[in-house]
Amino acid sequence: MSEALQSLLDLLDLERIEEDIYRGRSRSAVVPRVFGGQVAAQAMVAAGRTVPTDRHAHSLHAYFLRPGDPGAPIVYNVDRLRDGRSFTTRRVVAVQHGKPIFTLSASFQTYEEGLDHQAPMPPAPDPATLPTGEERLRAYPHLPAETVERFLEARAAVDLRYVDDPPFGDFGTPREPHSQVWFRTNGKLADDPLLHVVLATYVSDMTLLDSVLLAHGRGGWAVGDVVGASLDHAMWFHRPFRADDWLLYDQQSPSASGGRGLGQARIHTQDGRLAVSVVQEGVVRVPR
Repeated sequence: MSEALQSLLDLLDLERIEEDIYRGRSRSAVVPRVFGGQVAAQAMVAAGRTVPTDRHAHSLHAYFLRPGDPGAPIVYNVDRLRDGRSFTTRRVVAVQHGKPIFTLSASFQTYEEGLDHQAPMPPAPDPATLPTGEERLRAYPHLPAETVERFLEARAAVDLRYVDDPPFGDFGTPREPHSQVWFRTNGKLADDPLLHVVLATYVSDMTLLDSVLLAHGRGGWAVGDVVGASLDHAMWFHRPFRADDWLLYDQQSPSASGGRGLGQARIHTQDGRLAVSVVQEGVVRVPR
């Protein structure tokens, strides 16, 4: 396991301070606030620790309410909304400086046999044939060295490979609002299913709004031609997967309006199984 991945796992390992109350710490991100994927992942850790181990996460729905302060701890309060025969529901509120910055509702289910179908996996090149994240980032001379280093540090725990140029790599001309990345953790993980859900939740917030930027030829936060932030985030976990195996994150944007952009995505395992569906809306504004 890489040192960066161990550091991320330590970051996600919350401190229990009271019944259904947990505390997490933060670290700096590419932007000067707590990375949204970190808060969502930590909230899923808090929710999962109050759920029997035979019930696995099948969905989450979250709202980002306020920017998180990287210099302050985050307290996660868990409400046990329901413990049914098949489903368990939890609500988590993340608090900093006495105010909620994030809310999450998550549902867990015991295993059941049932109807089974899925959308086919879209075509994508083998991840082994693609440049690594570092190789791709260092190939763009227009990116400031400081920006490149911040990106590499923020994503060091994950091997994330773009199929095509990301928005910050080739911008100025609108492209199809469609983006693909392959990702996996930089090291093997334990067999705990919740851990793999948590890591996929963490990564899911890294690139989901890229397709919004592509549609308008914008480079994004890395080059400063838009400002924005995640507003809400939803995930549905359809089938078991491992976050330390290659996963294809296929993303598109059906709409942008009113200073907001919508991203939709599917995560497939390398052998073609549809593992996760993701939807996110974010603020996407052109600076005045």
